[in-house]
Amino acid sequence: QLRFVESGGGLVQPGGSLRLSCAASGFTLDYVSIGWFRQAPGKEHEGVSCIVRSDGTTYYADSVKGRFTTSRDIANDTVYLQMNSLKPDDTALYYCAACIVTSSTIMSASSWGQGTQVTVSS
Repeated sequence: QLRFVESGGGLVQPGGSLRLSCAASGFTLDYVSIGWFRQAPGKEHEGVSCIVRSDGTTYYADSVKGRFTTSRDIANDTVYLQMNSLKPDDTALYYCAACIVTSSTIMSASSWGQGTQVTVSS
């Protein structure tokens, strides 16, 4: 069974940075592609990034390209999301799940963890 535990969220000022972590269990990272997703009140669920299991290729939503970077530590079954140049619009609950990419859209392919809250505000 796929399980995820997210951490690293918090309150940050616009322009600041945060690094989120996703600890995975029940599988190995070279078997499942892992994505970050977010949802803010009143907004649609959005796929933010996906790192492909086979070769580590990464995909990003247009809204975060150039600002966010996802990476993985296969030995420790952890996926990261480095978020730079944060904006108030990035405020959301962030969570990780298995991902697939279809027509450049990042979609979740499993259940997700409890998530970690990111708030960007001055």
